[in-house]
Amino acid sequence: MTTVMGICRSFRDRAFARFFHCFPCLSDPARRSSWGLKVTFVMLHLIFVGILFVFDGDLIEKTKKEPWYTALYLLLLLATLVQYFITSSSSPGYVVDVMRAVNETNVIYQKSSMASKQPASSQNGSLNVVIEGSQSGRNFQGSNPSSWTKLVMDMYPPGTSIRSCTCSYCNVEQPPRAKHCHDCDKCVLQFDHHCVWLGSCVGQYNHCKFWWYICEETALCLWTGILYIMYLKANISRPCYLVLTNQTTYELVRRRRIPYLRRIPERVYPFSKGICRNLYNFCCVRSSIYSLEPLPSSQELEEK
Repeated sequence: MTTVMGICRSFRDRAFARFFHCFPCLSDPARRSSWGLKVTFVMLHLIFVGILFVFDGDLIEKTKKEPWYTALYLLLLLATLVQYFITSSSSPGYVVDVMRAVNETNVIYQKSSMASKQPASSQNGSLNVVIEGSQSGRNFQGSNPSSWTKLVMDMYPPGTSIRSCTCSYCNVEQPPRAKHCHDCDKCVLQFDHHCVWLGSCVGQYNHCKFWWYICEETALCLWTGILYIMYLKANISRPCYLVLTNQTTYELVRRRRIPYLRRIPERVYPFSKGICRNLYNFCCVRSSIYSLEPLPSSQELEEK
């Protein structure tokens, strides 16, 4: 089992290495260009969809007869791309942005409080931070540097060390469920994961958008997969049928015009030696470069 897992990991690593070699914008976080990701994403979709509409004759005919079917498919494709751009351009919710908003609100509150000589308990200019739990919300006020620390520490059980809540990379206090992302080099609220295809993290602010994108992308992949199965089925079924019956495309299409085949019933395959034998001879037997097959006798044809 260990050997099999090692082989699978080695194959996976080689596959990813080749993929990242073809798409260098995805290989290194420092080189992940936002536009490069978006162009790569759109091109992959257009390539997979374009192959169907260029080579699948049945789909082209169906588009002419039932345009609504293709219109729905293209509408789903457009909705998926739009949702992708909306999600990729949205912020996941960075801790530093919340801190900045809190600090700016504190400065405004301090100035307005001093100008109007209002008491410190005034609610004007305060920033409302919603905290789920026993308290529905608390108004964040104060201008001292430890106010953010106090707000964060109040979210943890009493006795929690401030060191355990401080990010060793950003040196900021992390609220519960926040985590530092090494790709973005920022702490993210309700960190879920860093999505390579989005080029950003999935967090508190864009998790819902990401979920809708995944639903649309899944529906698009399933629909596209069904179209590919139908396309491959139409292109693979006939060659397999010819191999199993030991026929050629010419013999199948022009049977009525070939003198030695026109009098043979359509359900009789004169050169067939049985399904298993036909398959074995086609795949395994290569005794000579040139193989000449004589026409079966009348008795052999009757037996078939």
